[in-house]
Amino acid sequence: QLQLVESGGGLVQPGGSLRLSCAVSGFTLDYYAIGWFRQAPGKAREGVSCISSVDGITHYVDSVKGRFTISRDNAKNTAYLQMNSLKPEDTAVYYCNAVRGPLNYWGKGTQVTVSS
Repeated sequence: QLQLVESGGGLVQPGGSLRLSCAVSGFTLDYYAIGWFRQAPGKAREGVSCISSVDGITHYVDSVKGRFTISRDNAKNTAYLQMNSLKPEDTAVYYCNAVRGPLNYWGKGTQVTVSS
């Protein structure tokens, strides 16, 4: 069964850190580009970061540059999003996405809440 499962979300104070994980099963992550998206209440889903399949090139939305780091461990079939210096505006449901040509898979998301 093809599945992406996000974990690592939770409640954190402003300035804190979280590491999100995206565990993949049912297919090999090696040749898939990975993206992290988020959706805050009442807002459209937005792309946060992505990492290419072969050469590991990364991209970040301006609002998270210097604070978030995307990575992948193909041996563990898992992708990560390290989030530091979190801000209240980072509060959202975070989704993992895997893409390879016409193949496009999504996880169900994990809630991240940044609040004091």
